[in-house]
Amino acid sequence: MQKKLAALSERIQELNSLLSSESITNDMDQYRKITKEHSDITPIVDEYLAYKKNEDNLNEAQAMLSDPEMKEFAQEEIEQCKLKLVTIEDNLQKLLLPKDPNDEKNIFLEIRAGTGGDESALFAGDLFRMYSRYTERQGWKMEIVSSSESEVGGYKEIIMKIIGHGAYSKLKFESGGHRVQRVPDTETQGRIHTSACTVAVLPEADEISDVIINPAEIRLDTRGSTY
Repeated sequence: MQKKLAALSERIQELNSLLSSESITNDMDQYRKITKEHSDITPIVDEYLAYKKNEDNLNEAQAMLSDPEMKEFAQEEIEQCKLKLVTIEDNLQKLLLPKDPNDEKNIFLEIRAGTGGDESALFAGDLFRMYSRYTERQGWKMEIVSSSESEVGGYKEIIMKIIGHGAYSKLKFESGGHRVQRVPDTETQGRIHTSACTVAVLPEADEISDVIINPAEIRLDTRGSTY
């Protein structure tokens, strides 16, 4: 892992040099590739540099142990550095995991009311507001694609498009069934109801490039009329 991190540290220096070049925007496709690569590896390199700094601090603190006046301070510093190194190592392992190619894409998010009648529709409305607020806090944009409102409020179904860097990576695990147990506004006798909704999260498909059809791969079938 150390070799890979050192290579990434060198690579980001190369990318910084390329991005500072006056001719970098002459080829916009290449410019986008470089900026994306820079964005992808910057968090990893930042953690790696933090690791190296804490490693240096740990070595300095260990060297101070021989000084009686600095021994207590050095021991505290050593413990803090060790804890930081464990945290940084954990972060680096997560950052180095293979990424889903769809992680950076925009998404379509569908909320559909399930069992629970009107209360399920109200729960779907709560989920919609939750995802809307999360979208705002992330600085993303949201567009309502379609919706079917319930008579008592909430939604029978609502589909939204969320536009933002890394939207799929942060919301893809929301897919599946969601359940709530509570006394709903529609309940007059104080009974607890269980309601469910399903959430589907799909990455936005890439634009389809020109389709090239090989004539040799086309099969034509002709059949005579039976009349």
